[in-house]
Amino acid sequence: MEIDLLPWASLAVRWLHLIAGIAWIGSSFYFVWLDNSLRPEPGEPDEGVAGGLWAVHGGGFYHKKKYLIAPKNLPSELHWFKWEAYVTWLSGIGLLILIYYWQADLYLIDPSRMKMSQLAATGLGLGFLSIGWLFYDGICRLSAKSGNMVSGLLWFGFLVGSTYALTRVFSDRGAFLHVGAMIGTAMVANVFVVIIPNQKKVVASMLAGETPAAYLGQMAKQRSVHNNYMTLPVLLIMISTHYPNLTGHPLNWLLLSLLCLSAVIIRHFFNLRHKDKVVYPMLIGGMAIFVATMVLAAATDGRSSRAAGSPEIAFSEVRQLIDTHCIACHSATPTHEAFFEPPMGVMLDERSEIERFALGIYDQVVVGKMMPLGNETEMTEAERQILANWIDQLSGAADD
Repeated sequence: MEIDLLPWASLAVRWLHLIAGIAWIGSSFYFVWLDNSLRPEPGEPDEGVAGGLWAVHGGGFYHKKKYLIAPKNLPSELHWFKWEAYVTWLSGIGLLILIYYWQADLYLIDPSRMKMSQLAATGLGLGFLSIGWLFYDGICRLSAKSGNMVSGLLWFGFLVGSTYALTRVFSDRGAFLHVGAMIGTAMVANVFVVIIPNQKKVVASMLAGETPAAYLGQMAKQRSVHNNYMTLPVLLIMISTHYPNLTGHPLNWLLLSLLCLSAVIIRHFFNLRHKDKVVYPMLIGGMAIFVATMVLAAATDGRSSRAAGSPEIAFSEVRQLIDTHCIACHSATPTHEAFFEPPMGVMLDERSEIERFALGIYDQVVVGKMMPLGNETEMTEAERQILANWIDQLSGAADD
């Protein structure tokens, strides 16, 4: 019996990443909603209470209060929200190592863009994550008095530039995942470096009967709000690898930037709505950017359809391309050293199987250019177009 440990390790770490991420995002969204939904308490509020909220859930009633100063009887046990953030990042980095660094030649390096060693690709990827955090943290500290707008715009501009650069040196999927990792690293560093340490200082001051420095709470609040807005772009990037029409587009860096902008605007609409400020033009604007991105993608995808009257592609030519570029992995008995079984259960040994998976081949090979992995076999654009023409021809025959 032989067990392929890498896929099982990937499954376990990915599962953990998803579970921890749900917990972190859930708590982040909840506390932003809670802060925005607090209202003045009726009657004479307790000393230091900034607002309260009544809620019903699961058959019970909950009464929330927010204290700006420590209550007279502060319990010894306080619940801190941090481990879900740490586990999300650690599991995410684990996935990055297992898939994109350990197998960089398959998933990260694109020789047609930049030839580099596995070590160089790993170093470049980690360098982007580090520089991203240093830049973000720096602008937050320098623009602390300017509010969230200035730091947010600078950070967005940096991410757009980084996305463009990454899509010029890495594979499309590898580039997208590194943009997500940059944002995720900034988010968890906010928790580890700023939010939790500042909260501990505030609690210590309150317990000592001292007035905590105002900037501590302001910094923590700023980073917490930023994390709330960065969540939706990260989620988009997590699912982006399933959409080759996005990752494989010639303007993928611009499409991703526009979609992230759309998500941030829509998120801001809901944050304002929780404060009883309903700004529908903002919601419409965010949705309009999404639609405009979709139209832009269709107008600039750069793909050419099979011209009417062009010679038919013989299956023998397709068979040769499949045997050259695909069959090492996608076979009942793979010969590629990285696979013991065909990825995703896709086998292309028989003509019927090739025809069955034709649309998937189109998405992965022609649109997304994700296959062959790392373009190991150096498949050319002309060869991809032959497959596109044959699949178009096959689709036309089916319609007839």
